[in-house]
Amino acid sequence: MSFHLSPMQLSGKEVLPIIEGGKGVAVSNGETTGAWARAGGIGTFSAVNADNMDAEGHIIRTVYKGRSRKERFEELVTQGIAGGIKQAQIAHEVAQGNGRIHMNVLWEMGGAERILKGVLDEAKDLIHGVTCGAGMPFKLAPLAASYGVHYYPIISSARAFRALWLRSYKKFPEWLGGVVYEDPWLAGGHNGLSNSEDPNKPQDPYPRIVELRQTMNKFGLNHVPIVMAGGVWCLREWSDWIDNNEIGPIVFQLGTRPLLTQESPISDVWKQRLLNLKEGDIKLNKFSPTGFYSSAIYNSFLHELYERSDREIAFMDHASGDHSEALAFGVRHKEVFITKHDAQSAKEWIADGFSKALSTPDSTLIFVAPDKAQEIRQDQLDCMGCLSQCGFSNWAANDLGTTGRKADPRSFCIQKTLQSVAHDGELDHNLMFAGHTAYRFGQDPFYANGFVPTVKQLVDRIITGD
Repeated sequence: MSFHLSPMQLSGKEVLPIIEGGKGVAVSNGETTGAWARAGGIGTFSAVNADNMDAEGHIIRTVYKGRSRKERFEELVTQGIAGGIKQAQIAHEVAQGNGRIHMNVLWEMGGAERILKGVLDEAKDLIHGVTCGAGMPFKLAPLAASYGVHYYPIISSARAFRALWLRSYKKFPEWLGGVVYEDPWLAGGHNGLSNSEDPNKPQDPYPRIVELRQTMNKFGLNHVPIVMAGGVWCLREWSDWIDNNEIGPIVFQLGTRPLLTQESPISDVWKQRLLNLKEGDIKLNKFSPTGFYSSAIYNSFLHELYERSDREIAFMDHASGDHSEALAFGVRHKEVFITKHDAQSAKEWIADGFSKALSTPDSTLIFVAPDKAQEIRQDQLDCMGCLSQCGFSNWAANDLGTTGRKADPRSFCIQKTLQSVAHDGELDHNLMFAGHTAYRFGQDPFYANGFVPTVKQLVDRIITGD
């Protein structure tokens, strides 16, 4: 069966309606973005702690010198701006005037607004669109419009877009390039599941997209495309969405498949891991310090977090009801009270080597090995404020520099692990984000015998429908 994909006017130019999804930290960079644009589509580099480069093209790793979190935060923002500008320049050079170049930011990242402005101050002529999610980016529209750049909010429900439109976006409709619907059950990285949605019960994206289109049409946005993101592998499987009156103009964003290209900066070991994934190897979990669910490859890193959560018990500061057993923990030997059942569990965990009890913000204790307790504490001390607020370290980008809550040892330092997996190639002991279709690398005949395509070869393949 033949398949045809027509070009579309996006971010001021007629291009193929396929977008490379922006993946941070340091995974979607200027090389991949430029190559995707050069092939006729829209490339997206990640401006989430983007890598700066020296004159020889070597990555300049940030070494934090500040003694306080606020000092390190300023270093992070400065590096983020420099890295974003550099990646935009690389993408522009590689694209050679073809396609469009977008930058992706997370609204909940530390210094998001400052980094956006800092990059656009220097590189607005190189960047044609800004995609932004992970939160409710009300300020995205006026900021993008002030630079004459199209904006693409990332949402996971019609209700979220309605709130954005009524509060902010209706004032800047001419710069709304598209609305990215990121499926919360299928997309890689952080996902926008609401409290009313069950992570274990995926919903069909079609009715959710139709509801989004109906909402947009009520606001006179019939012409504005929806970008389908999450779960997109080959476009032939989505052919009934194209030229569909219920959906209207539709664009497809692919985040997972661009991981496995020759231009992709991830390590060869990581690329081989992708080729050998099996269905079910991607897990949706809620360990992220952002508070969002996230999708990642199940490995020893996630395994340890799941086991850590299994060794969790509730406590009270005084004896009451079933909480009758005294337990002392920490360097100050604070005494709390737990149930007899939990006291027996704690005794067994301690005997197994998980002898350090750490308290959480929810009046619970988790039990970890001494070396893990030391690692957790050091990571919390080393915080540089990479999120607007962090559950793991209690950092917040406010005058006080804190959320006011206890740091949560059930989570992890996301900056540390994403920098490590991107630059050091250590896979099993770090977080590896991936979409839920990543197992298809091992099934798709395009990748037979370990074939790794160039971006151009991948784009040429995608526009055939396969």
